Amino acid sequence: MNRVEEIFAFLDEKFFDAHCELNYNKDYELLFAVILSAQATDKSVNKVTEVLFSKYPSLESFKDAIVEDIEKIIHSIGLSYSKAKNIKACSSILLEKHNGKVPSSRKELMELPGVGRKTCNVVRIEYFKIPEIPVDTHVERVSKRLKLAKENDSTLEVELKLKRKLPRSRLIKAHHQLIFFGRYMCKSQNPDCKHCPLTHLCAHYKKSFLE
Repeated sequence: MNRVEEIFAFLDEKFFDAHCELNYNKDYELLFAVILSAQATDKSVNKVTEVLFSKYPSLESFKDAIVEDIEKIIHSIGLSYSKAKNIKACSSILLEKHNGKVPSSRKELMELPGVGRKTCNVVRIEYFKIPEIPVDTHVERVSKRLKLAKENDSTLEVELKLKRKLPRSRLIKAHHQLIFFGRYMCKSQNPDCKHCPLTHLCAHYKKSFLE
């Protein structure tokens, strides 16, 4: 069993039910939740979107909203003013250019305010089920610790290396599993190395405990 097979055999066993933890019911709600999740936890985003999506139940209501009113609701998460502006602007563009629907193409998604490659990829895998592997802080950290990528690789380089190493058919599942592993076990601070069977593959463990 090679490195990749060993890592994902464990993840299949430990995090077989890994999934997106952002709450949403509509395509644009997912888009807005992912925009809000930049430098914020899914838990904190879910708290504000529960209020946000209740107050603004349609794209039209977001389009007509006052930016400062949106910001007041989401003020507890980082970059609240710019995120509020992006959400309002996205609403207008979706209504005017996309018939009120979130587009699935990378080009059209990344033309939306506040949508970078990671946000684009999350929307594509979660709503449209297009095989991608978004690289957030968890995926990046875990990939580098387990030597699936190099320490100085950019997020794009990490993404492309994971795409080369994994079958296209399991990219979506792998994305969620790497996030769960990073969120609940291989944390940035105080990772649970004691209960991890992958320490023999881990650069962080070697550097922290064996050198």
